Amino acid sequence: MRQVGFDSAKYIKEQSQYILERVKSSSGRLYIECGGKLLHDKHAARVLPGFDENNKMKVFKELKESLDIIICIYAGDIEQRKIRGDYGISYDADVLKMIHDFAEYGLKCDKVVITRFENQVAAVQFKRKLERRGIKVYEHTATPGYPSNIDVVVSEEGYGKNPYIPVNAPVVIVTAPGPGSGKLATCLNQMYHEAKMGQKPSYAKLETFPIWNLPLNHPVNIAYEAATVDIGDVNLIDHFHFDAYGEVTVNYSRDLEAYPILKRILEKITGECVYKSPTDMGVNRCGFGIINDEACRKAAEREIIRRVFHTKTDYLQGICSREVYNRALALLDKAHLKEEDLPTVLPARKALEDAIERRKGKEDGTVCAASIELEDGRIITAHNSNLMHAGSALILNACKALLGIDKGIDLIHKEVIDAVTHTKRDILSSKGVSLNVDEILIALSISGIYDENAKKASEALKQLRDCDVHFTHIPSAGDIDGMRKLNINFTSEPQYPARSY
Repeated sequence: MRQVGFDSAKYIKEQSQYILERVKSSSGRLYIECGGKLLHDKHAARVLPGFDENNKMKVFKELKESLDIIICIYAGDIEQRKIRGDYGISYDADVLKMIHDFAEYGLKCDKVVITRFENQVAAVQFKRKLERRGIKVYEHTATPGYPSNIDVVVSEEGYGKNPYIPVNAPVVIVTAPGPGSGKLATCLNQMYHEAKMGQKPSYAKLETFPIWNLPLNHPVNIAYEAATVDIGDVNLIDHFHFDAYGEVTVNYSRDLEAYPILKRILEKITGECVYKSPTDMGVNRCGFGIINDEACRKAAEREIIRRVFHTKTDYLQGICSREVYNRALALLDKAHLKEEDLPTVLPARKALEDAIERRKGKEDGTVCAASIELEDGRIITAHNSNLMHAGSALILNACKALLGIDKGIDLIHKEVIDAVTHTKRDILSSKGVSLNVDEILIALSISGIYDENAKKASEALKQLRDCDVHFTHIPSAGDIDGMRKLNINFTSEPQYPARSY
């Protein structure tokens, strides 16, 4: 059984109250730059077992009567069709998803700002799409010398050139699909205009990681570095906070580097900066929700290993640089971990060796394997065949193990497999006809119409949620889609399924 390490109810209550206290202590509107995921924060749920992946949205729901929302998106990310790795969707598609997600929680979001807008074709098209859906779209252009040329930035030639986004609530959440979208600049732009109107706005930052009141090298904080290895975030002691209060807190390198300039900008906008450190600016109460530190440590250690595997795979595919690759390996060493500490790794490798040995001299082709750790700790393995990918066979083997069904019993009707194979080979002219994980889920549900075991297996799929799976190869797109639908944490060796047997 997985141990719970985090109390979500306690966190939601404390986080909501803390934000309201910050509002009461300020003289004007509070702009909160909100980083990280608003919904489906699977990283937080993985490293803090018990963390509701929708916690942030639930906090906002608690503040519903006091809240306004602005979404930022960088025009260059629209133009380049930047993709979110967790959802597999583009940043512009995610903006639409975020608007829908807010609505699902009863929160109205009808304001989007396109930052560093230069009439990029894709950005103009996206603006038109939003406006036709009743969303108000604002354009912010880049400011020369931003952010260091403060005299220009905080002037009519800087923030003053960009339009003010009308808001009414005392708390304004400024969020985005990902980093580099212009959240901070949007907050400061708003504050500049309100200060010109004679108001006294203030700024705060809400991010889950790193957790400021955990030790610097706590696995939860190292896992954050591993998750952001591509952008080079490094956790550091907040020396500004230590100098001001004599208290050791943790922040990340970008915030520490930006603080002196941000402090000067806030002073120029409002006449003062009430914050003595980047930690002061935060409204993150996540650390107070931890109720079992050891459970969180163990969960975070697993996540570090997963992230390293993902980075090694990205490197093989040309997605990341050697520098990023080396940073990931350094974090593994920093956490005193090795890849084999993930329980699914060695069994998958052994299953591959066994499959290669069994098939030697029998037929040509490729062989690959996979393993899964069930919630009760059992490890199940599988390998590929002419009919199924390794991941597909693994899912079926796992369901059989959960239900106590004999391994020799087929869960998928032969007629169903034949029909799918015929469609892929003879109608779609596909070279590969074996079923991937996404296809096997559909085939299993169809077989459930005729077979009670298949029907039970379909229901048992829910028990695979949050389990770890390891592939001995980079899985196909269909395997990845299926794993995501099952909410399975998967890793893979950085190699293609091309080993002959």
